[in-house]
Order: sequence, then C-alpha cells, then structure tokens
Amino acid sequence: MNQFLSLLIGEKVTIKQVIPNDSTRIAAEGSLLITDIVVEFEDGALADIEIQKIGYAFPGERSACYSADLLLRQYKRVREKQRGQKGKFSYKNIKNVYTIVIFEKSPMEIRMLENRYIHKSFWGFDTGLKMNLLQNFIFIALDIFRKNMENKTVENELDAWLMFFASEEPERIIELIESYPGFREIYRDIYEICLNMEKVMGMYSKELQELDRNTVQYMIDEMQETIDAQKQALNEQSETIKSQAQIISEQKRQYEELLRRVEKLEEK
Repeated sequence: MNQFLSLLIGEKVTIKQVIPNDSTRIAAEGSLLITDIVVEFEDGALADIEIQKIGYAFPGERSACYSADLLLRQYKRVREKQRGQKGKFSYKNIKNVYTIVIFEKSPMEIRMLENRYIHKSFWGFDTGLKMNLLQNFIFIALDIFRKNMENKTVENELDAWLMFFASEEPERIIELIESYPGFREIYRDIYEICLNMEKVMGMYSKELQELDRNTVQYMIDEMQETIDAQKQALNEQSETIKSQAQIISEQKRQYEELLRRVEKLEEK
C-alpha cells in the first residue's frame, strides 16, 4: 500500500498507522462503501482512503466536507501534541491531508471524461501566488480504467495497482503476476483469507445465533411488559366499571325510593 500511495501522490510516503475513522458523517453511507480508512504518514500527513461500489451524488461537495473534517482533525492533533509538549502552536506544523476516492462505478461528472481515470486536484491563484492550502483530492475511476485497458497490456506500476483493484479476470491476474511478481504475495494472502472464510463465517454465525437469541428474549420481555401494562389497564378499567355499577345501583335505589314516596303522596 505504501508503494501504491507513493505512486499515486507522486512522492514517497510511508504509512505510520491506521487511525480510527471518527469523522462526522452527514448521513449513513455504509451501503455503498466497500472500505473507508484513515491513515497517518510518517511526516504526520493524513489520508482518507475510500473505495465506493457506486459513486455518490455530489462527489465534489461530499469530498470537500470530509476533507475539511480531516483537516480539522489534523489541526486538533497538532494542538494537542504541542500542548502536551508545552510548545507554542504554529500552523506550519499542520501537514497535508489527502482525500482519495476509488470508484468501482464512477459518478456522472467523472464518466464525462471517458479517457481519463485519475484526477488529481491542484490549488492555484490567478496571480501566480504560491501557497500550500493543505487539502488534496485524488479521484480514481476503475470502470473507466477497465474500459481504457481493453486489449492493452499494463505498462507501468501504477496501472498495475489499478488493475489489481479493478480486475478479477484470471487472465489479467496471471498477466499481472508475471509482469509484477510482487503481487503474487498479495494474491496469496487473499487466497488464505478465502480459505479461512468458512471458519470465520462459522464463528460469525455463532455470534449471530447468540444475537438472535438475545433479540428474541428482548422481544419477549418487551411483549411481557406490554401484556402486564394492558392487564393492569384492564384491572383499572374493571375497578372503574365496578365503581360505576355501584353508583348506578345506588342511583336506581334512590329513584325507586322516590317513586314509592310519590305513589304514597298520590294515594293521600
């Protein structure tokens, strides 16, 4: 991955660590994301790397929001670090942030440029002013890459990485391994994961079974609470009905007594 990111960014980078992706999400988006990780480079720069199965609408606006969130995280990390070292805060210590989005099926804005599959942002001013604005965007369209690579061989290492991400065709995989033997180990690791998938799924099924059992018990408990509440309400209604019946009975007795008095008065 270090090699891929270095080729993509255009300078040597080394991943120091993968950090929790706690960025603020505007909406629940897990259904279209294949993966979403945030990594820190050795120089302190941050990169948010997404692989999207289908490109989201408004990719520019969306990426800008997440980049701003990533830059704010970078700012907070620098402030906390310098506060711990009792040093004076300086904006020069804030490093670049990269928003890297890989599309399996790219959005319309990118598909319009059907012959270009890697898009890198650049910041500039109409006066020629040079200034580092820290936020960098890289969009990769795997669907356009596949289309452009039909009946073509991989000619460089970056395209080899894109072919690794883009293709599951056995012929392409064999071609890739023969031309770039370093991918053999990666495919072997993937193969080992697939072999262990049944065991992993078995463990997962047990977890699901336990979860289902807990869920059923929770539902039973909730239902029992509902039944108890309804029973209590019925008992209260029954007591109310009894009380009302007693009142009606007393009113009936009083009415009958009044009738008897009226009859006696009439006789007199």
